[in-house]
Amino acid sequence: MLKRASAVLALVALASPAMSYVIKPKAPDTAFSGKLQPDILGLSSSVDAGKAGAVFEAYAKELQGVTPQATQQKFANTDVTFADTMKLEQQSSSDHAGESLFAAFSTPASGNFGYYVSRDLGFAKDQQPTKSEMIQRVIGKYGDPTLIGDGTIYYFYKGGKIVSVKQRYTPATAVDALNEPIAPRAAVALNDSDGHGSCIAMLKRARALADKTLDQLNAETKEANCDGLVSVELSNGISPDRVGKADFTLIDFKRAASAARIDKEALAAAKEDTVSKTPGNAPKL
Repeated sequence: MLKRASAVLALVALASPAMSYVIKPKAPDTAFSGKLQPDILGLSSSVDAGKAGAVFEAYAKELQGVTPQATQQKFANTDVTFADTMKLEQQSSSDHAGESLFAAFSTPASGNFGYYVSRDLGFAKDQQPTKSEMIQRVIGKYGDPTLIGDGTIYYFYKGGKIVSVKQRYTPATAVDALNEPIAPRAAVALNDSDGHGSCIAMLKRARALADKTLDQLNAETKEANCDGLVSVELSNGISPDRVGKADFTLIDFKRAASAARIDKEALAAAKEDTVSKTPGNAPKL
């Protein structure tokens, strides 16, 4: 059932005096650390659903006429309710381009943190930036990219650092690279020693998922040869040098895998605890 994100804010607390079941959250591992904490509109894998709800509400006010929504789940058989996804969407019209924002979260057992964030940003015909301008904005926010090609700017993270495949770009060569296929040698460098696990392939699998749950995401990306990523795909606008749409994606593979383990153990414990407290049918003697 979908409800406004603002209504969810009161429900994502890990525990309250009114709740009979108390969760003791464990912080899951993350791909990002220190200054390397990439975000999309302030949403990152270090933001929990409670804080994310405020981000969605604020963004909805900017777009006007848009209502953020969230899906709510119950933690096992307990009375703890939490938000596992949030989204908002503005349809395109004659005076503005379409836009959407989405985030998926783990359960309260692992802190209810985000692990997948995406934003699809459209530009009106009279407001389309050049590809050069957009590339520089992205680099200004996230730093030097791992790779540029196939219309996408890629950032892959491993061991707390942005992965390097020894590609260097100037403003001019960055635009050229964006319009060309990915350099084969650079793509191969993103594979593991057995030639598998390219994060480019894992990104495509993740984005294609209709269901972004931890189980589905981990099943499709378990071979990922990186801990996390940020990608910005730029689509052509009114001319080849203009951007009509920018698709942002942030995935913390490491957090997703770690949160899944924590959630699985906590869910099993919660179910067992609930069963143990269920009164039996034997008569009182």
